[in-house]
Amino acid sequence: MTTLFELDRRSFLRNMAIAGTLGPFANLLGNIPLERRQAPLRAAMMNDGLVVSWGAQGKLAAEQFGQWLGVEIEWFDGNLDLNQQRANMEEIANQDWDFVAVQPGSIGTLVEATERLTSRGIPVIDMDTLIAPFPILQEIGVLTFITPDNVAMAESVVQVLVDKMGGEGKIAHTWGRQGHTGAQGRAQGFYNVVRRYPNIEVVDDQPGDWNVEMTTEIWEILLNRHPDLTAGFLHNDDMALAAQQVVERYGMQNQVMLGGVDAMVPAIRAVIDNRLLVTARNSSPRVHGWAVLAGYYAAVHGLEPAREEIPPMIIADGSLITRDVQSDPELANEPWKIRGYGRDNLASYIWAQEQLVF
Repeated sequence: MTTLFELDRRSFLRNMAIAGTLGPFANLLGNIPLERRQAPLRAAMMNDGLVVSWGAQGKLAAEQFGQWLGVEIEWFDGNLDLNQQRANMEEIANQDWDFVAVQPGSIGTLVEATERLTSRGIPVIDMDTLIAPFPILQEIGVLTFITPDNVAMAESVVQVLVDKMGGEGKIAHTWGRQGHTGAQGRAQGFYNVVRRYPNIEVVDDQPGDWNVEMTTEIWEILLNRHPDLTAGFLHNDDMALAAQQVVERYGMQNQVMLGGVDAMVPAIRAVIDNRLLVTARNSSPRVHGWAVLAGYYAAVHGLEPAREEIPPMIIADGSLITRDVQSDPELANEPWKIRGYGRDNLASYIWAQEQLVF
């Protein structure tokens, strides 16, 4: 028999789990009357493709938030195919939803269907990649754009690579999809750092389209052409780990340093094992989970009150992931004065990510 204490404890744990991931929405959901929170909602969600580990993790996080909040989510897989995304979005736009959240594969591809949704008063949340340039996004009525700071993530990763290179040598740059605004931001972050070092030569600069097979082919050709390559920056971890496998097959793992973006669990483990030098956390649970929260709030309170409470753009922050640990013997008894407490905290990032809160 279930006791009142057990129910209260379950409710407490559930609420604490949600609160730990609410970010900018914590106060908002506290204002929703309990009886209104229990009404089931129906939402459509789509990201660039579940074949990408970041996208697959986002689906898990969104569905977890949906279970917590009573939202039934119908998922549409973009499958890294812009035509498939367009077809999915047309199907979405022809139905009724309490809210819709999408990550376009490329800017400009989903504008018309998005506008048809917003014109009917359906809240639309843009995830990670701009549906349209920001002024147009606001003009067509998208509720909010939830995104990492792609330039900052790339700059932090590339700076670590450049520092390890000693400011000289050959580096390769493998994009995601060029129409993806996140990839454009990551490319800009790469250029911002590399152009400050005249002795660094960019020997390859081309898109891998988030595709592991394409990236593998690029890196096989690349290493044949540039056996003296020093480093590589790839726009996501899936591609970085694909490149790492090529580097290892060529026996160049002690020569070529690699960095990625997303800090997925396999990439963090690769950093621990010295197979990747660095990555940066692009939090898929925050981008996708907060999209569910924003849509839920708009569906329950109404779109206009939601616009007053939810910023038109929300940054989902992350962390730089390296094996570097700061230490200071003079602060051995006061480790709280050292960055990261002077400890290797990578296992903590893995744990938090596996709970879909990081």
